[in-house]
Amino acid sequence: MIVFAAEGAHVTAAKGVLDKIEGVILFPLMSLMMSVALLMFLWGMYEYVLHADEDESRTQGKMHMLYGIIGLLIMISAYGILKIAAGTFGITDGLI
Repeated sequence: MIVFAAEGAHVTAAKGVLDKIEGVILFPLMSLMMSVALLMFLWGMYEYVLHADEDESRTQGKMHMLYGIIGLLIMISAYGILKIAAGTFGITDGLI
């Protein structure tokens, strides 16, 4: 939650809007994207192990695992950047 020096009606309304965006849109979307990246990685592992004797399928499994890892790294980095920005601006309630 944002802390302002002088709290008026418009400041309270702005805090409410930011809390809604944070709680309803931002964090569920980040969780969904991390889940998709994890599922992509697991699907690539499944393909790699299931088709261990086929070179083309193994290569496709490797690529899916790579895409999953890249997606996870991007989402973890985005979460870290968001946490740093929230700490800088004093928005810390939703990130704990």
